[in-house]
Amino acid sequence: MMKKLRGRNLAHPGCLIGITVGMTIGIVLAEILAAVFHIALNTVLLAWLGLTLGLGVIGWIIGDRLTSRFPPLEEDVQSSSSPGPPAP
Repeated sequence: MMKKLRGRNLAHPGCLIGITVGMTIGIVLAEILAAVFHIALNTVLLAWLGLTLGLGVIGWIIGDRLTSRFPPLEEDVQSSSSPGPPAP
């Protein structure tokens, strides 16, 4: 699996994962804050937005940092050339 990720920028997938987790946790937290603790809607929406943006930025930073740890593999010239018909 990690060989497929070598040489790719992981910031975008990290951001996507962070925003998805932020949305999910934010919606659940917003429901709990509104239903159980009777907190104002503005505060609930700000908490949801903060979680979504915060986890998205954290995912972007982690993905960007991971990219530098997985440099692309050097390939042999023979393995990277396309197989074609032999020369006459």
